[in-house]
Amino acid sequence: MNKPGSRAGPRLGIRQKVSRSQAILSGIAIWVLFFAVWEAVSAAGLVNDLLVPAPSKVLATLYQLFAERGLLDDVLVSVGRVAISFALACLVAIPLGIAMGAFPAIEAVLNPFVSAWRYLPAPSFIPILLMWFGTGEGPKLALLIIGVIFFLITLIMDHTSDVRSELIETALTLGAGRWTTLRTVILPAVLPNILVAMRQMLAVSWTYLVIAEIVASTTGVGAMMMRARRFLHTDEIMSGIIVIGILGLACDTLFRLLHRVLFPYLHARSA
Repeated sequence: MNKPGSRAGPRLGIRQKVSRSQAILSGIAIWVLFFAVWEAVSAAGLVNDLLVPAPSKVLATLYQLFAERGLLDDVLVSVGRVAISFALACLVAIPLGIAMGAFPAIEAVLNPFVSAWRYLPAPSFIPILLMWFGTGEGPKLALLIIGVIFFLITLIMDHTSDVRSELIETALTLGAGRWTTLRTVILPAVLPNILVAMRQMLAVSWTYLVIAEIVASTTGVGAMMMRARRFLHTDEIMSGIIVIGILGLACDTLFRLLHRVLFPYLHARSA
């Protein structure tokens, strides 16, 4: 029997780090278990195959979509939409969020406006976006931007305002001006958290992708899924879900690697 406060063990310690190999094996194992249970349930006839096809059937359909039906083109279109809309959102949100977090006077003016927009559901703008931009790429990109920009501004503002006041006071005491302090103290201190906020909100952008591609679209993974819905091709819909999940995971991994490359001192400290 373990004494109170004693460590639970090498694999289940509170905030005890695991090795990289263990993390990779654990991540693979949970997905293998998930698909194995799904396959077993389908093979046992416990679910309707039309509504919940077996993973083997979904994977076969996924291969067919890429090999014979040009799904790669749809994937590239979807990636382009997410990349362009997210880049535009970041171009506005990053400087605005930093300004609001660094200067309370700016926050007092803009935060009530930004906070209100965060509670408005992005899909509700679809009818008016169609009226403004027509049926081209405009409404899709606008919807993806609206879905992330106000949350991203708030996250960056909060991270900026959390920069240690001792650092700012020291810079001002040493004679640095407002803009010098912003450039040499606040910005370097908040950049790692800005990248984390971007990684978090990029995941939200991917969740809005299917909704955006419903808007009078004939291309993209979301449009493919909507076509499949009309003919009850659930295997194609699930193939699209898997593709979006893989793309989102790939983006998340890239942001994690970028964080390690740009800010190695943070990871060396936590190792």
